Amino acid sequence: MSPQKMSVRRVAVVGGARIPFARSDGPYATASNQQMLTAALDGLVERYGLQEPGAVGEFVAGAVLKHSRDFNLARETVLGSRLHPTTPAYDIQQACGTGLQAVIAAANKIALGQNESAVAGGADTASDAPLGVNDTLRRILLEARRAKSPGGRVKALAKLRPAHLVPDVPRNAEPRTGLSMGEHAAVTARAWGIRREAQDELAAASHQRLAAAYERGFFQDLVVPFRGLARDQNLRPGSTVEKLASLKPVFGLGHPDPTMTAGNSTPLTDGAATVLLASEEWTHDRGLEPLAYLTAYETAAVDFVGGDVADGEDGLLMAPAYAVPRMLERVGLGLADFDLFEIHEAFASQVLATLAAWEKRGLGAVDRARLNVAGSSLATGHPFAATGARIVATLAKLLAERDAPARGLISVCAAGGQGVTAILERA
Repeated sequence: MSPQKMSVRRVAVVGGARIPFARSDGPYATASNQQMLTAALDGLVERYGLQEPGAVGEFVAGAVLKHSRDFNLARETVLGSRLHPTTPAYDIQQACGTGLQAVIAAANKIALGQNESAVAGGADTASDAPLGVNDTLRRILLEARRAKSPGGRVKALAKLRPAHLVPDVPRNAEPRTGLSMGEHAAVTARAWGIRREAQDELAAASHQRLAAAYERGFFQDLVVPFRGLARDQNLRPGSTVEKLASLKPVFGLGHPDPTMTAGNSTPLTDGAATVLLASEEWTHDRGLEPLAYLTAYETAAVDFVGGDVADGEDGLLMAPAYAVPRMLERVGLGLADFDLFEIHEAFASQVLATLAAWEKRGLGAVDRARLNVAGSSLATGHPFAATGARIVATLAKLLAERDAPARGLISVCAAGGQGVTAILERA
């Protein structure tokens, strides 16, 4: 007998909750991934009354910078939160795409009828980054452990030197190239001819739009105060192109006319974000109005090792240049069919290069008035695994504010030459 054909249901974005994002080594310096993620999750649970058994079918979340104690981060977060302890949970990780991939993973089960509701999200702390044991020290200790006699252990430990006590500190660098993400972005900026002034304009707009969104109360039901913060700490409401122009470049210094500064690049950030997804039946039964629906998603990867190092156009953060065209072709849409665009601002140069790539591939231009209208990562900061959930919740609410049916596109670049994209719609 042939298996019964499964119907695919619409997946609603019900709402989100996140803590304000903080600069590393600041207010959250002593907060762990689990503590931050628990605070964001508790805010969502309280807002939507999710305390009872079975209220949430699953919790999917992750972090990029993880201690060994975070090996079961999502489940431990559930156990320390107001969510019922019988809620299953699992971790997911795809660098900066983690939060959006968590949303996609949770949405797939809802679409197939395996869950009625789920929470997705992520957390990251650059302040509490794990320090690894020096690899030589690790090998010596393992040799001592394997020794069959006290004399063998002493012989192994006698190899120890003071230099072996220096820990391995995580580096923001690609293992295949040794270049930091900023240095890779500088290569891409040169390849695409991205101007310094254009980067500063985009960065200033991000701060100004985020400030305006806070002032009008947009984040009142999206942001949960945590450790003395009620707003994103990186926000600079007074940012202008003129002020940003005074900053010195920090990436691409080995080439003429470097353009990337601390002002048009995201800072190291701590934070966590969550988003509630559900079937239409679940929202109806609870008397909730969906903000929007997740209708399509696509991932892609590029050969940045060959492309970036050769000053090509397929840089480390350019995978959305391929994911978006594929997704739009599959669903029969063009950029002109979208009312809003949310492009993760890892660097202003990366956003501008992505827009240029879409134009080059025949998708047309994006109206800047529709791009990141409530600010984005340059202003909020970027706790790697939290950004995707932040963007989904923000875009869903922006769509819900519009009187007419609306559609929004999400584009997130990620380390490893990957990209995660999605479409949200409000009927």
